[in-house]
Amino acid sequence: MKSYEAALREATEDLQRAGVPEAELSAWYLLEEAVRQPVGMEQFDRAYYLLHKEDGIDEAVADTFASFVEYRKKRVPLEYITHRTEFMGLTFFVDSRVLIPRQDTECLVEEALKYSEGADVLDLCTGSGCIAVSLASLGRPRSVTASDRSAEALSVAERNAKENGVSVTCVHSDLWEDIAGDYDLITCNPPYIRQEVIPTLMPEVREYEPVMALVGGEDGLDFYRKILAGIGVFLRRNGHLIFEIGYDQGEDVAGLMRDAGLTDVRVRKDLAGMDRVVSGRWKNEEICCR
Repeated sequence: MKSYEAALREATEDLQRAGVPEAELSAWYLLEEAVRQPVGMEQFDRAYYLLHKEDGIDEAVADTFASFVEYRKKRVPLEYITHRTEFMGLTFFVDSRVLIPRQDTECLVEEALKYSEGADVLDLCTGSGCIAVSLASLGRPRSVTASDRSAEALSVAERNAKENGVSVTCVHSDLWEDIAGDYDLITCNPPYIRQEVIPTLMPEVREYEPVMALVGGEDGLDFYRKILAGIGVFLRRNGHLIFEIGYDQGEDVAGLMRDAGLTDVRVRKDLAGMDRVVSGRWKNEEICCR
């Protein structure tokens, strides 16, 4: 029977040989999850490990851990194996039906929280629901609606709202198609990667994450244009629109927003100093038909 230490070391070496980035960290998280599943040992953490690393690993844990490592060697994303990820201090369920929430997207939530109190909020292209659920949990909105063109993604968002104890109304809609009413705050992390870039992405992304949630057309701006074409119908006067963008799209998306009639358009950078969020305010009472 292997010890925890031996099992962790061997898994790390296996992942390194397979070219998995941050192999040691991946091995640790997989071991944590393997212990939780068959044994239900919620207290397994670094402190427990250091005290018990020479102990023999349970056979069921060892088998589960080995299967997890094999998946990771095939470059299946860690979060799709553990089905968990952290975002804005909250825990989210994820699987291959949705994109894995990134820390970069927290910039969008932080910006949106400034305008969320008492607001009716709509999150387009919600995916896992990480934006909508975070705003419902951390802000004080009057209501939160989350929409997506993927019914499968919406089922994940509904689960995350329930597990985080917040009220979010989920609507199956291809952008504006089945959206009703109007809103004080609209957020969106749309597909914005250029088609030609997809083959250059890491295997974890290009082979396992849903492509329909990644590709934004030839120039990556298709969804911004479609959303802005209807913004005057669905965004209330003095309401705010907040987009996540690619690192090189700040100027283009800001220009599209100004052309659509939004004012106070600002580009916000992420922690790496890259353009990440564009926000604007709707002041025009006329319907935007661009």
